[in-house]
Amino acid sequence: MALTLLSLNTVSLPALAAPSKSEVEAQFRTWISRDLAPEARKAGVSEKTIERAFQGVTLNWSLPDLVPPGTTPPKEQDQSQAEFSSPGAYFSEQRLQGLAATGRTLAETHAATLRKIEKTYGVPGAIVIAIWGRESGYGRAKLPYSAIEVLATKAFMSTRKEMFRTELIDALRILEHGDVAPGRMMGSWAGALGQPQFMPSSYVKYAMDFDGDGRADIWDSVPDTLGSIAHYLSLKGWQRGRDWGFEVRIPDAVSCAQEGPDLAKPISAWQAGGITRISGKAFPTDEAKLSGMMLVPAGRHGPEFIVTPNFYVLKEYNNSDLYALFIGNLADRIAFGSGAFQGQWGAVGKMLRSDVLAMQKSLQAKGYDVGKADGLAGFKTRRSLGDWQAKNGLAPTCFPDESLKAKLR
Repeated sequence: MALTLLSLNTVSLPALAAPSKSEVEAQFRTWISRDLAPEARKAGVSEKTIERAFQGVTLNWSLPDLVPPGTTPPKEQDQSQAEFSSPGAYFSEQRLQGLAATGRTLAETHAATLRKIEKTYGVPGAIVIAIWGRESGYGRAKLPYSAIEVLATKAFMSTRKEMFRTELIDALRILEHGDVAPGRMMGSWAGALGQPQFMPSSYVKYAMDFDGDGRADIWDSVPDTLGSIAHYLSLKGWQRGRDWGFEVRIPDAVSCAQEGPDLAKPISAWQAGGITRISGKAFPTDEAKLSGMMLVPAGRHGPEFIVTPNFYVLKEYNNSDLYALFIGNLADRIAFGSGAFQGQWGAVGKMLRSDVLAMQKSLQAKGYDVGKADGLAGFKTRRSLGDWQAKNGLAPTCFPDESLKAKLR
């Protein structure tokens, strides 16, 4: 007798077992030969380069964010378990002092190269040195991973396969060009290459042969490394002759809800509103007539800044306000011997990202633009909070805190 629809719905089928690691490795080799290699050849990579690149390469099962065949992608991070902490934790004074001391020495050692770089690209040597130090400890950080192994693993079975597939093809193009041998193409667990930590697509666009030996070697050549960093910043829009920004004091009468690159105005206008440099010095005359933006990364609970468009160029290197501030502060220490920001990073009460997310959703429901509702307080969230606080009779702090949880519903 044929099974009825009801009986079909009650039949229990055995679950299919996920393939073993050896089976997945076999699938990986097939994927390279039948899927990836043809695309690489279309991109101009020779069969010889493909064979050399993948000789001995196996899947790296220790990498994060992997989704092996037959498994389910991991759920997004449980924000109820993620702590929302003060931005001040990002700025280790011990680390900054160590990087600055080494950076000053290296700036002297490579002074001629840095002068040539600044003349060519308009990027101050101290900024280039600071990024070099932050990204790879001035080339001393160990690069433990084969870039081809990392990129191939992630292109085959990660949560962002298409992105890493593109990066892998670019890595093969680099090998084809002959700038580096496969065994020397080392990088991070995320596939970032060499001392500047360029992804392959960035290498293709920005890496420079600054020492004139015919190869853009960001693994062993300091001039190529520094020149490549400066070339990157230049093409991203670095404005020659401008600073990155200034630590300031914002009077209580000036709303902290005016921050953001879309609310730029001449620095002289900020100054006319009562904002002054915390150092007591005047803003440079040639900067005063040019645009600047308010930045309060911890709202009223931390250092306050007027930044220039160059600050947002630094964010192109790593899309984080705190990263760009770290680079700016480190560069100032290297160039001028300055120290920590004078404003104190206030403590943020124990909160969870889910708390911040709830505030963001509440603000969105009230018509505010908080940017991405992700449990992280970007500038749109901060200024929306400040606007809401002001409209509800609260002193604007422009930053999430425990006291706002119950009030902002």
